[in-house]
Amino acid sequence: RRHARRSSHRSAAMAQKRKASAKAKAEEPAPKEAKTAPSGEEPAAAAAPAEPFVEEADAPADKRPGAKEAICFHPSETTLNVVPLLGGKLLRSLADGGMQFLLAGARASAGVQAGRYMYEVKVIEAMPVGAQAWGKAPKPVQLVRVGFSAAGSSLILGADDEAHVLFDSEGFFQAAKTRTKASKPFGKDTTVAVLLNLDSASPHANTVSLFRDGERVSQPQALPESLKGKALFPHVSFRNFTVQVNLGAAPLKPLPFACRALGSAAKDDLAFAPSVVPKDGKCEVMLPVAYPDEGTFKWLDGFLESNPQYVELSSRKIMDWAAKSGLSNTTKGKRPSGMDKPDMSFGLPAFDGGALQQMVKAMAPTIPRNYIVMEVEANLSAAKRQATLARFGGPRFKRTACVVMGEPPAEFKAAQQAELLKDKQHKADIQWRVAKAEKAKQRAAKEQAKKFAEAKRKEEDARKAKLAEIAAKKAAEAKKAEGKEEAKAEEKKEEEAKMEVDGEAKGGAAASEAKSG
Repeated sequence: RRHARRSSHRSAAMAQKRKASAKAKAEEPAPKEAKTAPSGEEPAAAAAPAEPFVEEADAPADKRPGAKEAICFHPSETTLNVVPLLGGKLLRSLADGGMQFLLAGARASAGVQAGRYMYEVKVIEAMPVGAQAWGKAPKPVQLVRVGFSAAGSSLILGADDEAHVLFDSEGFFQAAKTRTKASKPFGKDTTVAVLLNLDSASPHANTVSLFRDGERVSQPQALPESLKGKALFPHVSFRNFTVQVNLGAAPLKPLPFACRALGSAAKDDLAFAPSVVPKDGKCEVMLPVAYPDEGTFKWLDGFLESNPQYVELSSRKIMDWAAKSGLSNTTKGKRPSGMDKPDMSFGLPAFDGGALQQMVKAMAPTIPRNYIVMEVEANLSAAKRQATLARFGGPRFKRTACVVMGEPPAEFKAAQQAELLKDKQHKADIQWRVAKAEKAKQRAAKEQAKKFAEAKRKEEDARKAKLAEIAAKKAAEAKKAEGKEEAKAEEKKEEEAKMEVDGEAKGGAAASEAKSG
């Protein structure tokens, strides 16, 4: 019986659901009829479908002579934590002594100035870094950026918004201060190809594209205006990775269409960066000797601008490198501690304990390039200068000192005066904008107060008018009531007069009856 009761309940419930469904369908609005154009008029044209993507065409045969010079990575165009292996075909980033937190960068020796070419990067190895050792350092721990850059820009790809264009291993495209999701991520054991199209006859001219293992993973991305018309150099940046960079003539993974690799480019389509290798094979190590707080770093900025072949070794350069790698200094907003010995508080033992500075000092002599060692306090001491020069011993380096004291040259004075004038003008502009904003604020406050007073006056006038209206209404009602009272009094008087007349009439009639009786 219990089973029969449950079955009857289920049947009733299902019947109720069917009724509700039928009712809902009956209540549904009828489908709208398609609108037709009135007679004599042509129907409106349908919206044009989106144009299908047209893939790149096969590269035609090119009989122009190729470049005789091999494309490579000059030591001066790599950061200190890049370790080239197998003749520069493999690049590894250092992962010790604080270097694991910094991005490595390498720019190729030849840039593309015309045509359509590609180069490849294969991720060979990901170096493990413990979560406890990483701490609060920026994520991701392993990162790869591939793209192009203009000559003379920062070696950290992505640090120069106006001179870099890149794809990263997380699937983002970055150019001109914008970072958007534009491709699929990639990682270990994958080969990515970066295609640069500067062919004006192509529908995808002035774009870059990314391919993963021979397949397109991004749409062509437009180059920013700041890079158009410039030679663009293949550029990679990575952290805690070993990568293989193929700058040769044969691709590792062919693309869906015939495309020439950078190593097979025509000579006329390439621009080679000048080599900074000295003729005698000796690189220069320069130690500026100057007084503190006497424009020493201003002089250094001007010297490096005129002599870009030098690499600065200083604490402020390490700070700049850390900032471009995504690290945040915990002293930001506090009083600066000076450029010579800045407070390097990043919350990381390798930085805060000075291990990174020691690693830089140990690595620099092993990589032949021109250095300028800017340690103002140490360079003033003969013993410390000798200790610095001893690290760069051997036949590969020529050691010099540059005394930056006395009356500065007219060119330096003019540059500093121009900079001071620029700073003064900038501060004056800020003060003028602040004063203008304050005046506008005061003017707006006065206008607001005026509007408020006007609104209050109107509100008071409306209140008085309302009170007057109420008083007039009450007076009218009182007058009306008084008129009614007077009318009632007159009516009462008339009633009394009538009653008096009637009484007199009745009295006369009674007297007449009495006489006759």
